[in-house]
Amino acid sequence: MNLLEQLSKPGAAGLISAVLAIGLAFALAQMVSAVYVATFRGLSYSRSFVQGIPLGAVVTSMLMLAIGDSIAAGIGLAGGLSIVRFRTTMRDPRDMVFIFAGLGVGIACGLQAYPAAISGTVMFCLAAFLLFGIHYGARKQFDGLVRFVASADSEVAEKVTAALRAHTAHFVLVSMREAAQGDAFEHAYQIRIPDPDKRPALLHALDAIEGTSDVALHMQEPTLEV
Repeated sequence: MNLLEQLSKPGAAGLISAVLAIGLAFALAQMVSAVYVATFRGLSYSRSFVQGIPLGAVVTSMLMLAIGDSIAAGIGLAGGLSIVRFRTTMRDPRDMVFIFAGLGVGIACGLQAYPAAISGTVMFCLAAFLLFGIHYGARKQFDGLVRFVASADSEVAEKVTAALRAHTAHFVLVSMREAAQGDAFEHAYQIRIPDPDKRPALLHALDAIEGTSDVALHMQEPTLEV
């Protein structure tokens, strides 16, 4: 240990301080990643992303310990990182926030600002659980999308409209395109059905209309990603 201190630059963190800072960054970032796993809703779950949160905190903490109070080292690090091109895309802004939280933990621990690191992690985790629990920001106007092919007949259109009115609380046409060389059209309606038990009845009613085919209902659940 004495040899390491002699070889280190003046003012650098000692071995025990470095281990404490990096270990705390890893532990706190694991809390952040655990909250992400517990509050995740979607289909594109990535185990690598979850592991990347604590690993990123460890690397960030190590870099901050290495820089210390050296302005020149900080400028050199910024120049070195500018060469690297991070091409990983994140479709969900929430994923980016969790990555940033992990990096923030690493920075705070690397600066040995342990009260800020611990209190910030606890508050972030509590806020994430709170927003998840109260469904903050949730706004679902429609329950799903119903698609079908209907012949180009005004009588068929009237029957389709009647079936939608009878089995949905609200519906709106979002797209219609030509099919079967103009003899039919493919329709897509956004619908709202308060009672889930009425969904099969809607499909049966549309399928029973002579001139309709390929009836399909796609539900817009919170776990669905398009």
